[in-house]
Order: sequence, then structure tokens, then C-alpha cells
Amino acid sequence: MKKAISTGLTFVLAAGLLAACGGGNEGSGASNSPSASPSANPSPSPSEAASPSQAEELGGKLKVLTHRTDLLNDGTLDRYTEKFKEKYPKAEIEYEAMTNYAQDIKVRLTTGEAGDVNMLDASLPNSELANYYEPLPDELTEDMYFADLKAHEGSRYGLATGVNTQGIIYNKKAFAQAGIDQVPTTLDALYEAAQKLEDAGIIPLYMNYGAQWPLGNWSEGSVKFVAGDMLYFDQFVTKDELFTVDGPWGQLMNIARKFVQEGWVEKDLATNNWEMSKGEIASGKAAMYFLGNWAIPQVIGAGAASEDIGFFPIPYDNNGQLNAPLGPDYFIGVSKNSKNKELAFKYIEFFVKESGYIGANGFMPVDKNAVPEVPQLAEFKSFNPNFLEEVAGDPRFNELGNKAEIDFYGGKYIQELIVAKDLQAAYDALNKKWAAARKTLGY
Repeated sequence: MKKAISTGLTFVLAAGLLAACGGGNEGSGASNSPSASPSANPSPSPSEAASPSQAEELGGKLKVLTHRTDLLNDGTLDRYTEKFKEKYPKAEIEYEAMTNYAQDIKVRLTTGEAGDVNMLDASLPNSELANYYEPLPDELTEDMYFADLKAHEGSRYGLATGVNTQGIIYNKKAFAQAGIDQVPTTLDALYEAAQKLEDAGIIPLYMNYGAQWPLGNWSEGSVKFVAGDMLYFDQFVTKDELFTVDGPWGQLMNIARKFVQEGWVEKDLATNNWEMSKGEIASGKAAMYFLGNWAIPQVIGAGAASEDIGFFPIPYDNNGQLNAPLGPDYFIGVSKNSKNKELAFKYIEFFVKESGYIGANGFMPVDKNAVPEVPQLAEFKSFNPNFLEEVAGDPRFNELGNKAEIDFYGGKYIQELIVAKDLQAAYDALNKKWAAARKTLGY
């Protein structure tokens, strides 16, 4: 692996946001117009011309596993295939989209049914990547952000499919209807806004409790930036107590619990209504999401005008100075069991650099040489958050989580915490599992 690439992503984001004038995102792309979205049938970016020898030599079938059910259903993935085939006409691409990807990919990896290309399991320790994925050629990771986040012992295994920050996505018309004339910048103001929205007959926050995976933002997905330390998790490899009510874990969880207890979220907590929720936000029936910028194009694609959708840092306290993260979206990689690895490498390069996915989905580009165009990110930056860039932490943290059977980035345990009668008791039970895992693994 080549020398680790030094990053200046915070600076690049700042410059990109100041110049932003369009785009949208679902977690892995940037778009060419303010209203662009997965449903807007974006045209892939022009591909570099392939040599005749490449076209002749590379062919065959690839199976690609994805979390993007919407892009499969609306034909966007098929359009990516058409563009890819302009370069590699003998290639055939089969997509399989999974609604509960975070959980299902774990099973597929263990059964050897993970296709040729897939989005990496976010909870998989880097030490185990070589068991399931093929190392990437060095040239694929040149000038790419987060190139070393999915690396182990000198090999890199995944390309990020977008750069995200996260915060509150909101419907401006819903805010206006509820008489909210200023975006909340403190926790108390956020609670006041939620009450005004409820009083106006609007669902204040669509939490997507039933979908599970969006709940990660109320826990491990946000703890590090709330703590102000992107290596915050590393210390717990040698500690028996992971969760505390009076620390960042409890700080975020108590916000989520208050929203549920006050009835400021969707009424149906049992059902996975992720796809439906986008229409609720777009129409103004619901006002807010706590998600990444990748979700903005999906809301626009569900019927909202781009100018009616805004984005601001979540005010997790009353201090007024907030942190916000910069992190990668899903990583895409090549299965170790693929029979067509060379073509698979070409596909993931195409997907990240040429398909148009990143722009159409409102992401910051992964390629350092690309320019982002997302107006909502300009609004986000206007609140002057302190951006903290994701860095590679101690891989033993995820290993311990797996051993303790705490489904980080899956959401099931967070469902239980949100409705637990006694949060301290629930944390105590999880800490007991964590301590047992440390003892078993010798950490």
C-alpha cells in the first residue's frame, strides 16, 4: 500500500460549501442541479474512453449487492449499467437490493453469497476484511478521501461512495406553518420547535424507529463528534464501562428518548416506514430527519422542491458551539469469492468516479479533484460548526462489539434503549456484556 494520504478534507469541505450551488445526495453522490435526486434520473458523468483491448478482454457477469432499493426500483442502477457497458460492452451487471442491508450483509458474507461487488459491512473489524474482500490496486485509491479507513496490514479493501456530514434535515414550509422563524441552535430551542410543530399538527421528527438502521445517529453514529474526539471509542478497548448516562452516549440517547416520550415522532414505531417517511418530510406532514446530507436528494426525489429543504447541525446541547462530523458513506469493495475480480475493480472505480451516483445523491465527492455542488451544505456551514474528520480508530472496538453481540450500526439495541424504562439499568446490562467480551478476548 502506498504511503497514507494526508487529508485536508475540512478545508475542502469549507471551500466546497462556500461555492455550492446545487446538488443533492443519498449518501454517495453529488448532483448537477438543486433538484437532482435518485428519482430525477441523473445522467452519469462522462466516462473516459476505454481502449479496444480493454473492451475485448474484460467481460462477463457481475452481481452487485446494494442498500439502494430506490435506485433499483426507479431504473437508476440500470442506467449506470448502460453507461458502464459503453466502456465494457461485454459486461453484464445484476443488482440485488436489500432493505435491511446492515443486517443482511453480515449473513451474506458468512455464507459466501456476497456477490462480486458489495457495500462493506460497516461493523466488520479491519482485521477481518481479508477474509471476505480482495485488496484494491493502489491506483484505485489515489487522491481519494478515507483511503485508509478500510485497510489492514498494508492492503486497502474499500472505496468510500461519498463524504457525509449529518444533522437535521428540515422542511422549511413546515417550520413556517408552525411559526418557527429561526433554525434552532440550542437544545432547548430544538425542543421548543418540536412542540410548536406538534401543536400545528405536524410530526416534529421522523425517527424511523421501525427501520432500525437510522437510529445509529442517536448513538455510535454521533457519539464521537459530540464528545469532540474522533478517537473517542479507542479508550473503551481497555475499559469495562462503555455506556454512561452522563456521557456522550447518554446525552444523545436522552434526546432521542425525550422525543419519543413527548410524542414528537411518528406514531407507528413498529413498522419499517423508511420509504414512506421521505414523502412525509417532502410534503411537510413531518418536519425533520436526523440523518446525513445523503438523504436530502431522496427527500427532493419524493416531491419536495430543493429550496424548501434545509439542513442544520443538530444542537445537542445549549452551548451554541457545535461539532459536526465528516465521514464516509458506505464503502464499496470486491468480494474475495468473485470469479471476475478485474472487471469488478473497474466497476467500483466507475461507480465512485464516473457513474454520477455521488453528485446525484448530495454527497461530498470522494475524489479530491472533484467539486461538490450541494446548496443545503452551504446553509449547514453557515452555522459555523466545528468539523471533525473521521479517522481510523482501534479495530478492536468493533471486534469487541461483535463479541458482545451489540449490533453497532444495526440499530436493534438502540430501539431497546430508547423505550427502556430505566436507561441506567439498560446501560448496565450492555456494559456487562462488553466487560465479558473484553475478558474473553483478553483486552
